[in-house]
Amino acid sequence: MSGGAPPAAATRRRRILAVIARVPRGRVVTYGQVAALAGWPRHAREVGRVLAGLPEPSDVAWQRVVNAGGRVSPRGWAGDDKLQRLLLEREGVDFDARGRIDLARFGWEPERERLPRGRGRDATAPRR
Repeated sequence: MSGGAPPAAATRRRRILAVIARVPRGRVVTYGQVAALAGWPRHAREVGRVLAGLPEPSDVAWQRVVNAGGRVSPRGWAGDDKLQRLLLEREGVDFDARGRIDLARFGWEPERERLPRGRGRDATAPRR
């Protein structure tokens, strides 16, 4: 890519889904974290659009993506937020009385790979 042009939608989608595929069972990640790890910080809504476009059923662990407050985001489909909570509870994720997940306890942070000396780039970030 030259001139700083944004990546094609298919590339964005592929990177977003690759990040979500890495989230282990019993852990959650926020929309914003997925966007940043996919190489587009501050594009959390793009993550939401990709997840909203998934076919039903899907092999993508979409339920592991929550909002920045540790809550399940309401969906346009009736009862889908309840399904997400149920799927997360089955994975061992706990919700408090207000419907929040303790991100310090259940949040996923990918391990940073050790970089060769002198490299300032985060090795977990996708290359552009």
